[in-house]
Amino acid sequence: SNAYLFVDWLAGAGQTYWQVLPLGEIGPGNSPYMSSSAFAGNVLIIDLFDLAHQGWLSQEDLIPLPEFRHDRVDYGLQKQFRVERLHRAAKQFFAGGNEAMHSAYSEFCMAQHEWLRDYALFKTISEQQEGRNWNQWPTALANREVEALRRLEVEYVEQINFWKFCQWCFARQWEQLKQYANERGVQLIGDVPIFVAYQSADVWAHPELFELDQSGYPIAVAGVPPDYFSATGQLWGNPLYRWDVHEQTSYAWWVQRLRHALRSFDRVRIDHFRGFAAYWAVPANENTAVNGRWLPGPGAKLFDAFKKAFVDLPIIAEDLGVITPDVAELRDNFELPGMRILQFAFAEDNSNHFLPHNYIANTIAYTGTHDNDTMLGWWNTASEKEKSFVRQYFGREVIDVPWDMMGALSGSVANTVIFPMQDVLCLSGEDRMNLPGSSDGNWEWRFTWDQVQPWQTVKLSKMTSMNARS
Repeated sequence: SNAYLFVDWLAGAGQTYWQVLPLGEIGPGNSPYMSSSAFAGNVLIIDLFDLAHQGWLSQEDLIPLPEFRHDRVDYGLQKQFRVERLHRAAKQFFAGGNEAMHSAYSEFCMAQHEWLRDYALFKTISEQQEGRNWNQWPTALANREVEALRRLEVEYVEQINFWKFCQWCFARQWEQLKQYANERGVQLIGDVPIFVAYQSADVWAHPELFELDQSGYPIAVAGVPPDYFSATGQLWGNPLYRWDVHEQTSYAWWVQRLRHALRSFDRVRIDHFRGFAAYWAVPANENTAVNGRWLPGPGAKLFDAFKKAFVDLPIIAEDLGVITPDVAELRDNFELPGMRILQFAFAEDNSNHFLPHNYIANTIAYTGTHDNDTMLGWWNTASEKEKSFVRQYFGREVIDVPWDMMGALSGSVANTVIFPMQDVLCLSGEDRMNLPGSSDGNWEWRFTWDQVQPWQTVKLSKMTSMNARS
């Protein structure tokens, strides 16, 4: 599959990390940061050909494939095609007699019981309720009354088992991919969103952990104040945590969540790390994030719980945005690497901590993230002041902007540098992954193999070895 080919390409180019977006199911606007579960994988990326190899799909199920776009993801068409095939595969699996596979499936369900049952119930009820918010379901289901759930598990056993089967397939395939990557010297970096979606199995199953009113609606929601990306801030809309209740449980839900992520990845980036020091709370009836206020997060207490549960903390702190001393102190006290984004470096002067000469070793440096423009797109829209600063900083005219910028990062003291694939391919702003504050056309970009030229692979490999990063 393409994922295995990409691992081969990374290894061939001397790369040691592959960082991905959150792997959960997509939410409104196709965002991977608004998933219906903090634990479930995105069933749309299950390899259907692997299911055919197992005998659960036929050749006729997959050939001919619909004419999917290769450079963009059409989520509607993909979902329609893939979910229907997954139903066929599940039906064949449960009707079949492969004892080893059935045993593996049962073991998975037992091992993941803390979240899997709730997730499968949530997905099943959501379909029956035609997508209504969980607090608008019949009271017995919204309140998770034992007898109501028991009746549901009998009446809809096939659909509930379908969702469990999909998660088993996802976990099985991802485990195989991770093993393949690790054997070739490539480690996987995952992304853990700090917040979860309101319409999620997590909030439905554990409403006591979230700031909700008596009717189950959020009292306040997550966001960030006005910043580089938006003059009105970003109103994410996620429910906020009741950190006092989490503390009473020794942060059990968060420990479970991180443990689950570290089974899938070698390292994880925790999105919006600053929210653990203090978070921006916006009244739920606001239309923008302007009228929010800062409230204290769990701080060191949460990370003490992590240290107690894990031997080490392979965590990357996404410390972007409004970073106050308490955020830096929390990051540094637990020796977590922070992030530096080169696109933010050229708007001020040489004291800007995003400039490579100001990095410290315990840093993960990026030309840009999924929220940034591509490096070429940024250059094409940069002010003349910024471009002049770039020329002065490099001491010359910048000819090949993406590669010059990647070279600057590669030669820095940052112990890890990550390049978006768009920058390796020298793509323009039309190929950015996400535009914060917008709702259309995001999260759809994908590269095609005909864009990957041999010279790019060779150049990336040489840059890596020249800077002793291989």
